Amino acid sequence: MVPTRIATLHLNHKHLEYLNSVQELPDSYSWTGVDENSSGDTPITESVPVIDLTDRNASEQVGHACKSWGTFQVTNHGVPDSLLNNVESAGRSLFSLPTQQKLKAARSPDKVAGYGPARISSFFDKLMWHEGFTIFGSPLEHAIQLWPHDYTIFCDVTEKFEKEMNQLAEKLMRLILGSLGITNEDVTWAWASSIGDFKAAIQLNFYPPCPEPDRAMGLAAHTDSTLFTILYQNTVSGLQVKREGAGWITVPPLPGALVINVGDLLHILSNGVFPSVVHRAVVNRTNHRLSVAYHYGPPAGVAISPLPKLVDSAHPPLYRPVTWTEYLGIKAEHFDKALSLVRLCMPKNGFNGTVTVG
Repeated sequence: MVPTRIATLHLNHKHLEYLNSVQELPDSYSWTGVDENSSGDTPITESVPVIDLTDRNASEQVGHACKSWGTFQVTNHGVPDSLLNNVESAGRSLFSLPTQQKLKAARSPDKVAGYGPARISSFFDKLMWHEGFTIFGSPLEHAIQLWPHDYTIFCDVTEKFEKEMNQLAEKLMRLILGSLGITNEDVTWAWASSIGDFKAAIQLNFYPPCPEPDRAMGLAAHTDSTLFTILYQNTVSGLQVKREGAGWITVPPLPGALVINVGDLLHILSNGVFPSVVHRAVVNRTNHRLSVAYHYGPPAGVAISPLPKLVDSAHPPLYRPVTWTEYLGIKAEHFDKALSLVRLCMPKNGFNGTVTVG
């Protein structure tokens, strides 16, 4: 195990030197098709829905956005702007540390938490223009390694952020499930009283300025292995979602707004009604970009499967039951084929059409 750990640290050190010093993009970071857009020369007039959570029709709007986009932005969500600013400052503080200091909190190959490249990196031949730090559970151990004498600020801010995100996530679950006609009694696990009953991870992402952004990739296209992800992004654009018939559409940062991305487990829970959204992050030449993602999943022991109210003779269950832990293992090995590997059958002509088993 030790040689692997050393090799990982060496790769990270070299990676960081490239991110912070090169004037020309190394071939190992050169991607093709970054600017591809299936809409061609057609102007893109569509934009990701923005939903005011205080609107009395918020549940209906959320449901429509989940079904037609798989992503939306929310305003009046209840998370204080001051906390979002503090989380961004905490991220800046972390990523501005000296290289050797950051590597003290490097993620082990067999662990989730810690500092390092994107976990999806192993599925791609090219490297991504990205640094990341994952918090799963308490950040204390890694925070002490990063700031031996001043770690409490980072811990306090991220713990407050997690509590606020959990409250917002529960509110969003009620709106999302309510849009499907699902009641609290139908999904009792969704209203666990303790934060510890749920599994969630916080992911801090940093994208430095890039000398050749048209050939680089911040974070490659993927879906999230979650029920949904709540994303805070600073004032720099970079998040893009894949829209059928339109290609890649930028999700612009809006002051005070948060982005919600439907994940694979909500895709399964809704029996495919709410598809998980393919998204990526691109970079730019002059500005660094920072985002903070809250990856929200079900309690560890809950097997996620299509909700019974969404299943009948015309709409059989499309997916088998799977826990988040099991699904993460499948995703870690098979990446974008994970959903198909837990699929029981597939709609032939859309979700209102006939069904093909297999």
